[in-house]
Amino acid sequence: MPLQITGAQYAPVAWSDITGWSADDHLAAYKTFRDSCKPIAAQTKPPSEPKALGTSLRDPCRIARSQELPDSAGAKAFFEEHFLPLRISRLGEPEGFVTGYYEPIVDGSRTENEVYKVPVYRRPSNLFVRGITQSAVGLPNGGKVFRKIGRRKLVPYYDRAEIEDGAIEGRGLEICWLKDQTDLLFSQIQGSARVSLDDGSTVRINYDAHNGYPYTPVGRILIERNIIPRDQMSMQKIREWMTANPDGANELRRQNRSYVFFREVQLSDKDEPVGAQGVSLTPGRSIAVDKALHVYGTPFFIEGELPIETETSRTPFRRLMIAQDTGSAIVGPARADLYLGAGVEAGKTAGRFRHSMRFVMLLPKSLDPAARARRMPVPDARPSEKIAKLFPQVDPLKDAPKDPKNAAPAATPPAPASAAQAAVVKPVPLPAARPNVKPAFETPRHRHIRRYRHRR
Repeated sequence: MPLQITGAQYAPVAWSDITGWSADDHLAAYKTFRDSCKPIAAQTKPPSEPKALGTSLRDPCRIARSQELPDSAGAKAFFEEHFLPLRISRLGEPEGFVTGYYEPIVDGSRTENEVYKVPVYRRPSNLFVRGITQSAVGLPNGGKVFRKIGRRKLVPYYDRAEIEDGAIEGRGLEICWLKDQTDLLFSQIQGSARVSLDDGSTVRINYDAHNGYPYTPVGRILIERNIIPRDQMSMQKIREWMTANPDGANELRRQNRSYVFFREVQLSDKDEPVGAQGVSLTPGRSIAVDKALHVYGTPFFIEGELPIETETSRTPFRRLMIAQDTGSAIVGPARADLYLGAGVEAGKTAGRFRHSMRFVMLLPKSLDPAARARRMPVPDARPSEKIAKLFPQVDPLKDAPKDPKNAAPAATPPAPASAAQAAVVKPVPLPAARPNVKPAFETPRHRHIRRYRHRR
């Protein structure tokens, strides 16, 4: 099968040329890969999959599901036996780009009161996505989102400002209530949250749907307004500014018209959130990718330096990651969001990640990365030396005299006889030559006309 990824450039690379490949913990990556393989290996009928990898992961996944490897050496051998490494990036760019995300832990309540006033909404029943079944609404960028009025009329869904002002309140859509809108905004950006309720229990919420408006990063707006310098931008800086400027935070938040609806999921405090693939994420091994280009379960080796310990540190990061999630801001062939776990510390680290990194995609061996190149037309063969001598090429610039005094004067058009003629006479362009192309489908009438013209 051929490989084709829109807007990407890729080239095979040797395992030995991948910096840090041999030193990674391949067993940890293998365990995460096996989690992704559970739904892939269980497929009995090949799904309709237009993307590059298609269903090619099924064979290595079925092998992985059938064997539990004891050590990192065996896992490394597995990947090298069943995959081909392919360096990949956006067309014209040498590297990819990574950010980080995490699962916030926020305080909340099952009932609205003076402390907890911000509702967390589940997906409304009148939210309609054109061209997408209602069960698939949860896919980011899955289609145009509308609000149903009656049976037929569709209008754009409410934006963030309208929802915050109460457009859907009182309809029984509230899962719980949070302390402030900043907690809700960060939970929506991350796509999940653990809500510690005032009765001591915990509610786990996951992304379920969106209102159809494109995501606008509030951090970018703060940079453009010269409020926070680009080199100091982080989620922690955004939260600090919003806390210190509540009125400005309300205005800034509404610049992002996108709004996320959640669903309550039955997970314990020990369980990690479930990604878009439907499997639990693994901190430090799961990534979100562009679902329009990539297939869940695809391994990516990501290499570079990240500020893991502090904002100024440059810690080497060389790790095999597995695509298990997606997001509306994750766009491009070498773009990944690294999942780092839950809680405040994970959030601080994730908020510092905005860095260029090198990507190597592991391609199942059933795919051929060079198939398209073999199908591309090649130039006509050069004529033999004997034939070339019969048709010598003349270079007019090479044969022209080098001394400008001996050069022949350039031809000039004759001067008009009078000023009146000068105003009237204009150069007339010659008509373009008719192409000598036969019609793609020649009818008897076409043949009759062509033969008649030939006889004339």
